[in-house]
Amino acid sequence: MAKVITIANQKGGVGKTTTAINLAAGIAVAEFPTLLIDTDPQANSTSGLGIDPHEKDKTAYDTLINDADPHEVIIKTEMPYLSLLPSNINLVGAEVELVDVENRERVMKGVVEKIRDEYEYVFIDCPPSLGLLTLNSLVASDSVLIPVQCEYFALEGLGQLLSTINIVKKSLNPKLEIEGVLLTMYDSRLRLSNQIVEEVKKHFGEKVYSTIISRNVRLSEAPSYGKPVLLYEAVSSGAKNYMELAKEFLKRQQPAAIPAASTA
Repeated sequence: MAKVITIANQKGGVGKTTTAINLAAGIAVAEFPTLLIDTDPQANSTSGLGIDPHEKDKTAYDTLINDADPHEVIIKTEMPYLSLLPSNINLVGAEVELVDVENRERVMKGVVEKIRDEYEYVFIDCPPSLGLLTLNSLVASDSVLIPVQCEYFALEGLGQLLSTINIVKKSLNPKLEIEGVLLTMYDSRLRLSNQIVEEVKKHFGEKVYSTIISRNVRLSEAPSYGKPVLLYEAVSSGAKNYMELAKEFLKRQQPAAIPAASTA
């Protein structure tokens, strides 16, 4: 049965989708069957894996609102162990349409349960907000991974996210844990970046990944080519960072995951 991880931060521009695509790709390289669910109406995870969101007849919207079978919506990517439940702009309406649905916070959980036995890991990329789509993702998940950028306003709004996580844990999903905190957009030349690293480690301790994602041009370019950075420029620092993150992520899981991780 898959472990389900939501990648969330209501602050935009923190590397959330970049992390969703490239961490999922890194886990898939280690030959773990992996699913990435795109619940962001901007559909950046979808286009970032080379899928045109405008060409899909059915997307995550249909699984959430029209009770479509996720098996009919999930598509293979060019990576053998990585599949995608795509998004498109229709998801904008899902926030409103879910309001009147019974057990509206648990709709995504129902979708995930239908396919959970078929993967080792399921990652959910959320919109940059704490609305119903993100809430659904948190309720459906075992844990949440929080990307934090090494910039001035890094900790702004994190309190609200942590409060939301605690509320979900108390009332809707008691097993929800923080998977880890990932520092992104690091620039070693900037004193501020190093200050943010220390501040985040002070707040979150061992939850902070030792792997830090540096600023990298190839990371920014890869989505425009519809590829994870591992396929776009495997020798780039961005690709190396995310491969290290994938290995660290797997080492934090059950011991059984470690041997496969070493093959990456």
